[in-house]
Amino acid sequence: MKRDNDLMRKLLFEFEANEPWLFDVSDSFGLGAPNSPRAGHVYLLCDAGLLEKTGSLFRLTNSGHHFLDAIRDDTIWNRTKDGAAQVGGMTLKMMGDLAIANLKQEFTARVGVNL
Repeated sequence: MKRDNDLMRKLLFEFEANEPWLFDVSDSFGLGAPNSPRAGHVYLLCDAGLLEKTGSLFRLTNSGHHFLDAIRDDTIWNRTKDGAAQVGGMTLKMMGDLAIANLKQEFTARVGVNL
């Protein structure tokens, strides 16, 4: 399976929107098939520390919330993906770092304060 960063972003949004904060992904996300790409990406998000598995339940970690805040804006996300494509790909951590850099640039442009 090839990692799909857009799917990972979509899953993070779904986790954020879901209540309660601790939940069974097979019920909430229809991930009954353990070999589905969605299930595989949930585990990749766990590997990256953005989600955490607690028993049979999952939760969005604080790092997951930070990453999601950095990539929330579509313009920032597209700039981040474009930057990754220019160098032939990036780790998820690097994409988060690039998204934060893009977000800081956008903040400076809108607010006039350098971070």
